Amino acid sequence: MILFVSGRTDIVAFYTPWLINRLKEGYIDVRNPFNKHLVSRIYIKDVDAYFFCTKNPLPILNKLEQFSKPILFHVTLTPYLEEIEPNVPKKTEILKGIKKLSKQLGKSHVVVRYDPIFISKRYSIEYHKLAFKKLCKELNGVVARIIISFLDEYKNVIKNKDILEYRHITNEEMKEIGLFFAKTAKENNLSVSTCYEENDLTEYGFIKEECLSREAAFKLTGKRFKKWNARKCQCAEMVDIGHYNTCHHRCKYCYANFDETTIEKNRKLHDVNSSLLIGQLEKEDVIKVRK
Repeated sequence: MILFVSGRTDIVAFYTPWLINRLKEGYIDVRNPFNKHLVSRIYIKDVDAYFFCTKNPLPILNKLEQFSKPILFHVTLTPYLEEIEPNVPKKTEILKGIKKLSKQLGKSHVVVRYDPIFISKRYSIEYHKLAFKKLCKELNGVVARIIISFLDEYKNVIKNKDILEYRHITNEEMKEIGLFFAKTAKENNLSVSTCYEENDLTEYGFIKEECLSREAAFKLTGKRFKKWNARKCQCAEMVDIGHYNTCHHRCKYCYANFDETTIEKNRKLHDVNSSLLIGQLEKEDVIKVRK
């Protein structure tokens, strides 16, 4: 299996010590987000690869040698200020982390996400053009690929609409973004793609590729994986070990923190020695081994 670390929270940024403890113990327990007392047990020996998704790779950089299976990193780096991303470290530090990851793993194992894009008075198209151009120059020779996406109106996004002040992106503006981003990426030896966007932008020079296609998963592990049936995308199936409403970045566009009042409550239940990311196993829990 491919372990997804994680789409539900930023484990790398905030829970790396717990993850390292789970490697040592040899297994991880994960609560089903839709059935509290159903717990999946994942044995590390059954893991074929690790797919890390983070805004801050710094806490894990000096611990990667402890992972014995192939690693793919997706690092999100966006140009938003503190009122949008309250607890994300300085972008210059994240760039340093991306460059170090590339040296450790190779540039084909590190992907940068410029994700999500939204347009407002402060974050205009020109703002994004300048930010993307600067980012591409920094990443030339460091990574091979950038993924972009556009803002979706999740529950948390709608709640924070007065802060985000986003507006609809017109077809002409989508074309302008597509042409500029494709041209800028190519000039810096990068490919640029989306992953399951209604506007895939291929007509403007984007490549058509999933975040982790079944073909890429085969190259990474030598094994064939099914399509992730729970998603509309065509990505290879992965197992997410995260827990919703636990990410302290508190980005105002986040889909995984959909009830911010529970974030601190959940974080206080975190025990670095527990088999679960949040809380402890309970008597009523039914544990099933995930293969």
